[in-house]
Parts: sequence; C-alpha cells; structure tokens
Amino acid sequence: MNNISVYIIAFNEAEKVASTIESVLWADEIVLIDSWSTDGTQEIASKLGAKIVQVDFKGFGDLRNQALAACSHEWIFSLDADERCTPEVAKEIREIANSKTSLDAYWLPRRNFFMGQWIKHSGWYPNYRQPQLFRKGCMSYDQKEVHENYILHSDKPIGHIKNAIWQFPFKNMGEVLHKANRYSTLGAQRIAQRPVSMRTALTHGLWAFVKHYIFKRGFLDGWAGFVIALQSFESTFYRYVKAVEIQKGVEWKAPK
Repeated sequence: MNNISVYIIAFNEAEKVASTIESVLWADEIVLIDSWSTDGTQEIASKLGAKIVQVDFKGFGDLRNQALAACSHEWIFSLDADERCTPEVAKEIREIANSKTSLDAYWLPRRNFFMGQWIKHSGWYPNYRQPQLFRKGCMSYDQKEVHENYILHSDKPIGHIKNAIWQFPFKNMGEVLHKANRYSTLGAQRIAQRPVSMRTALTHGLWAFVKHYIFKRGFLDGWAGFVIALQSFESTFYRYVKAVEIQKGVEWKAPK
C-alpha cells in the first residue's frame, strides 16, 4: 500500500483551513506550507495534526516547489486552502495509489461555489488548475509568481479523476476585491517585460469580460456570472495598468 501526502498552501486562511484539513484527515501526511500567517492559521493546522513548514513568499511557483520537497510519501495530493476533498475523491485517490496500473499524474475537476450557488459555467467547471494528484518526482512547477505552470517529468499521459473536489474561492465581495488587487500586482511584473499601454489594458480587460460572460456562457449563471466576468475584467485591466506604471516609473503625487 502506497502512502499519500497532502500539501496545502496558505496565508492568513484561519477561516478556511480547518475545513480543508478535516477533508483530508484520511491521508497519511498533511503538510501546511505557510508564509508566516498572522491570524492563527498555523496554530489551527497544527492542532489538527498537520506538519507546518514556513516558507517566505517568493511567488506561487517557488511555494509549490518547496511544498513538494516537504512531502514524504510516494503520492502527493495538492489542495489549496479554499478547496475541499470529498469522500468520493478520497476513495478514488486511494484506489489509484494502490493500483499497479496507475498513471503518474491526474487532473481533478473542481466544483466552484460562489454567491450561494454552484457555478456551472463562466469557465468555472470543471476548472482544472494543474494536475493535483501525482507521484513524487513526476511533477514540478515553473518559477512564475502567479498562474504558475506545471512541469511533467513523465512520458505517461495525464489521467482524469471522475469525481470533483469543491472550491470556495471567495467568502464575500471584499475577498473578491482583495484577491483581484493581490493577483494583479503579482502578474504586473511579468507583463511589464513587454510593451503595454492603457489601450492594451482596456482591450485585454474587455476581452476577459466577453470571454467569461459570452463565450464561457457566464450569462447562464445569472448575477453570479456577471460578477465573475466583471471581476475578470477588473483584475485583468488593473494588472495591465500596474504594468504601465512599472514601465513608466509612475508615482502618484499631489500637484504642486
């Protein structure tokens, strides 16, 4: 029987982390990769039996690679602090880990909940991010600060787990705005490496809205779909605006 490590990355997730850890108490090891939370996240995780590893935040790519190094077992299951493993997924993972015919990495569908409903459209289902179950040594991540990509170290195809984990990306609109601000700042540095302008910012922002609301059928999700598309516009638009600021060295100052 092969053992399974679960790693969870977190920063100030005291309101969510207990439910996340409780959903994977069936695993053989739970590793919390924390970036010096100040709200009690690490204390909550420790009481539930998680191994705490403190990592200075240098970007999500680096954070995830540090997480891989901290995991001890043959199989690794990646779970974010806003995600929950269901019993059905846990059963599938155990079966894969104990099978002699298993592949080396697997996609997991995610069922997202927002504004009190399951978002079935808007590009939010099945909403794969990276393969979340894989053998140790068969996958790593690039060094991007945000929207990091996975690097597969296997010649085998990537499999698919049938059942979905649950994700609760935002608890309220305040968190929507907070994440949009944080992620747009992280992404701006990479964008600033190529020529950008305010027209570029507006064009990309409008395309992000149209893509989610029209082409990904966000309109079928009602007002939640509209809010998701608008949030996509804002985070994209401000990411490019911040890149323009970086390129021009803009600092807002009071007029003389």
